[in-house]
Amino acid sequence: MPLLLSVRGKRNVIRRIGGPEDVKKRLETLGFTVGGEVTVMSELAGDLIVKVKDSRIALGRELANRIFV
Repeated sequence: MPLLLSVRGKRNVIRRIGGPEDVKKRLETLGFTVGGEVTVMSELAGDLIVKVKDSRIALGRELANRIFV
């Protein structure tokens, strides 16, 4: 399921990252790697604040839909 549909506050394991290679590299640079954990902290108008590797990162809908947990 896409990260966008994840329950707020629940830890998720990243199963797959979709999209073009440049998008995958950008997400990897931010700490989103297959097998890593990500937690949705809050949502506002479809955009997410997530916790990954002890950092909080804001993701737009488009990027959140490319991360599968």
